[in-house]
Amino acid sequence: MKQYGLNHLFYQRTVQVLNEAGIPYLIGGAFALDFHVGIDRKTKDLDVFVRPEHAQPVLDELAKAGYQTEMTEPGWLGKAFCGADFVDVIYAFGNRIAQIDDGWFEHAVPGELWGQPVLFSPLEESLWSKAFVMERDRYDGADIAHIILKSADRMDWDRLLARFGPDWRVLLAHLILTGYVFPEHRARIPQHIMRELLCRLQAELGTPGPDGLCYGPFFSRNQYTFDLEELGMVDARTLRAAEAG
Repeated sequence: MKQYGLNHLFYQRTVQVLNEAGIPYLIGGAFALDFHVGIDRKTKDLDVFVRPEHAQPVLDELAKAGYQTEMTEPGWLGKAFCGADFVDVIYAFGNRIAQIDDGWFEHAVPGELWGQPVLFSPLEESLWSKAFVMERDRYDGADIAHIILKSADRMDWDRLLARFGPDWRVLLAHLILTGYVFPEHRARIPQHIMRELLCRLQAELGTPGPDGLCYGPFFSRNQYTFDLEELGMVDARTLRAAEAG
């Protein structure tokens, strides 16, 4: 694992605190991407994934260690600061359509950071969560393409497909784009996955979806405000929340 500048001491201390606390957590973000595919992307923070019930306990432990903490966005994100450095404590997707559940931990990959044992978020969940990041100033499609390029043979593709569930079109879109970006490596995507997704698409051709529904907020907080507020479309997140009970 590569070093990330002077703030690696802050990250190292964070990992030590969490390990001593004994609360289950995963390392995600740039550090997980480096671990899985070997891409050294400079980062300004450390992404820690936890189950929803462990978000506040993790923040409490970091506060005991001298960090300034806050539940930045109730429902999915807390933060812990130490000067200019900070930790993101993530327990759900930013679009609120999924939470960090047991499956993340059951398929996590053990590794090491700065001499400390850690668990890294699984490849499948890393790809799944990144697939919905499509803001004007941030798009994680390149990360997805690199995950497939470097790690396709280590992924459980059927489990990945199951993770996307009704959002399978999002997976198909990223797979098509990956084949465009890296044409030499299109065959790394299993044929049975592409056939399954294309069969689903074929079955829907000419069939309209629900009236007035907009899935845009699954990808961006602000870019579909006009459609919701001015055109009166229904935010699909509301429907998904109702289905989840």
